[in-house]
Amino acid sequence: MSPLHFLAPLGAVLIWSGNMTINQLTVGAIAPSSIAFLRWVLALAVLTPFLAPSAWKHRATIRREWPKLAVLGLLGMGLWQGLAYMAAETTSATNMGILAAMVPLLTVLLSALILREPPSLGGVAGGVLALVGVSVLLGRGNPLSLLELTVAKGDALMLVAATCYALYGVMLKRWPIDLPPWVLLFGQVIFAVLFLLPPYLLGPMTPVDSSNVGLILYAGIPASIVTTFLWMLAIRRIGASQASIFINLMPLFSAIIAMLTLGERIALFHFLGGALILAGVIMAQTLTRPLRRPPVAAQGGTDRSC
Repeated sequence: MSPLHFLAPLGAVLIWSGNMTINQLTVGAIAPSSIAFLRWVLALAVLTPFLAPSAWKHRATIRREWPKLAVLGLLGMGLWQGLAYMAAETTSATNMGILAAMVPLLTVLLSALILREPPSLGGVAGGVLALVGVSVLLGRGNPLSLLELTVAKGDALMLVAATCYALYGVMLKRWPIDLPPWVLLFGQVIFAVLFLLPPYLLGPMTPVDSSNVGLILYAGIPASIVTTFLWMLAIRRIGASQASIFINLMPLFSAIIAMLTLGERIALFHFLGGALILAGVIMAQTLTRPLRRPPVAAQGGTDRSC
């Protein structure tokens, strides 16, 4: 496999990591409800001229599958991104990057529950290890502080956001919708805009100006459209399993970008919690042997008569 094939997932994860810093920069510059809505309005405006004709050709399928498209748009774009902007107000870009790395592991766990995929050794052991890492991170190095309910609101919101995105991936697999990938994305974006419109109208509606237009442009085009193209390209070239491993780089990229642009300091509990989470995620993705072996089929013919 050519090393060039890894540029697509690497680029997508790098842009996503940069978006964690963008989330921080939005604090005080634009309300979470405003940027969550405006970024997808911008993405929709860019995509519509190219995808509207194809969407019209598939209108029968879209009409039939619209409830599924609505749920996917709510989970993967509305809640995942909207909660992340809210989380940025009370947590750091470093923490957000570490917690976002939980998505592959949460996907494994939710797949076992929803898709009835048998749990693997790595899924169980990695889940326990990652849970310890999350408790270290959320407890700021003291997991026992969780018993005192001292978890930062932003960390809890980011964990919920990661769960929503993991659920999005699971439901996307459970609901095979007969639409081209870009049309499938286009349909989800439309519903995301509809879901995000009420919070935007309820305000506060931050006006677009020189202090936040760059944030909206980054979130709406590179972090929404470019990453989607790169991720689809990555899955086509190296497969979904191998591509998802690159998400493990988000904590590293997010921390480096946050240090360079925001001046965030990295503490020992960041390294410890992040290392435990990443180790758990890697275990879940690599140790795929089922905990229980399937029953051996009974042999027929002369073996039964022995």
